[in-house]
Amino acid sequence: MDFTPTEEQAAARDLAARIFGDLATPERLAAAGTGSDPELWKALCAAGLVSAVEELGLLGLVLLLEEQGRTTAQVPFASTCVYGLLAVAAHGSPEQRTRLLPGIGDGSVVVCGAVSGQGGARARAARGERDGDGDGDGDQRAFAQGELSGTVPVVPWLRDATHVLVADEQQGLWLAPVTDAVGVEAVELTAPWAAGRLTLEGAPAERLGAAGVDDGAEAQQSHSRPPTPTPTPSPYADVLATARTAFAGLQAGVGAGSLARAVAHVNAREQFGRPLATRQAVQLRAADAHMDIEAMRVTAYEAAWRRDAGLPYATHALTAAWWASEAGQRVVHTGQHLHGGAGADLDHPVHRHFLWGRQLDAYLGGGGEVLQELGELIVSEEEEKEKEREVGEG
Repeated sequence: MDFTPTEEQAAARDLAARIFGDLATPERLAAAGTGSDPELWKALCAAGLVSAVEELGLLGLVLLLEEQGRTTAQVPFASTCVYGLLAVAAHGSPEQRTRLLPGIGDGSVVVCGAVSGQGGARARAARGERDGDGDGDGDQRAFAQGELSGTVPVVPWLRDATHVLVADEQQGLWLAPVTDAVGVEAVELTAPWAAGRLTLEGAPAERLGAAGVDDGAEAQQSHSRPPTPTPTPSPYADVLATARTAFAGLQAGVGAGSLARAVAHVNAREQFGRPLATRQAVQLRAADAHMDIEAMRVTAYEAAWRRDAGLPYATHALTAAWWASEAGQRVVHTGQHLHGGAGADLDHPVHRHFLWGRQLDAYLGGGGEVLQELGELIVSEEEEKEKEREVGEG
């Protein structure tokens, strides 16, 4: 394993840090309310940071999202890159990649994700719209066009989106433009993520990889640096693990930003003639937060690196999600606590990190649920290995 960023990844990270630092100021964030910042989004896309993720890989995206998290910048960066750019690049057909990726890269196409398990959205194939690989057996994966019906109670960044990616374990990946058949009702979350309630009533959609059932696997290999030496995960599993890894990286940045504000505060604030930072209890609390941030960062890096290398990474993504969920909420509580009374001010910049940290904890599934899923996956993998050994011995 080598988590050292390439020159391109380091340059993109530094550029993102400058843009977020210049434009995601507390004043602009307060003015944005619960919406996103269109000027900041335009600047990120004009700098080529969204389109660059296709070449930078998931590790590069994690580095960029860390910088977003440090400032809690209100743009649909993670959502569009995970559910749009990386999903289409890995699992779209050649025609879909050619048609969709330029718009996602320049910011004119904003994608949010509705993943099964978070609501009731389902794909229903439309009659007479099979692709060339249809075999007449009714398998919905053989349909290139379809309709989406159902409801998802909460979809982050839905109010900004031009397209919705519906990811379902049985039905695969479906991309639907936000039209009159897509109902969007504003929903307020703990963090101001321009979220909405999604209602689909026969919404037209296209299946990613519709040129062939195996096209998504071919696309993923073409965009990974070495070819995949192990079986490619299903499109649904890949998108879910990618999202967990990316949002874990975002949480690492949120925590780092919260701790940086706290450190600056306790160094400047004096009590009984001495800076608060000289107190051992304060130092220990900050040190624990730093270790939690490093754990979040390294687990997210490892999961991202493994995906870019074409290695299995589902358990690593869950590990990163668990650290981000459990440690993330500890860190943002620490950041607010070390601010003393100022940390209770809802208008203080550190409170935004607190809100983001709690929202990411919930979005990743909560530590207990993620840990249970991780345990079940490890047991399942061990059972599969045992079956393979028995077959080999037989």
